Amino acid sequence: MSAIGPLRTAFARDALRRPVNLIGFALCAALIGYALYAQFDLHLDPCPLCIFQRIGIVSLGVVFLLAGLQHPRRVGAGVYALLLAVAALATLAVAGRQIYLQHLPPWEVPSCGAPLSVMLKFMPVTAVIRKVLNGSGECGVVNWTFVGLSMPEWVALCTIGLATAGITVNLRALRPAGSRAR
Repeated sequence: MSAIGPLRTAFARDALRRPVNLIGFALCAALIGYALYAQFDLHLDPCPLCIFQRIGIVSLGVVFLLAGLQHPRRVGAGVYALLLAVAALATLAVAGRQIYLQHLPPWEVPSCGAPLSVMLKFMPVTAVIRKVLNGSGECGVVNWTFVGLSMPEWVALCTIGLATAGITVNLRALRPAGSRAR
């Protein structure tokens, strides 16, 4: 009779993980959908740092989707939590860089560079990544805000929320079935 309690707790914990991972995927897909809407319908061309933020959100979404579909047990869930953390930290680093550039005084913003497609055509990928992460003039322009926050600020907030939910729910699978949070 006493073994039923820990089993019920483990089942409830596992039952919550799959929906949270799939909802995380859906939210990442919605973020990318809005980014594409902003690009093609609102005619807001993404800067190179915006493209890397999209790659980060797509990475988060892929990890969420795989975790939701596979629904691994203990160690596998921990691996997905780690992958979510890595993808989130990379996305936050790029968003943070763009937020920094957007808050520089106009005379300190780096000059605009070549478009990403041109850089990829004529430069090695490592050089392109290095150049893009340094940012350029178009990365410092704020051409969209919602309630006073720019797009990279929203990306950072959404990434923090998604990562917190995903990491928390996946790390809970590592706790033994009978343990309680204290």
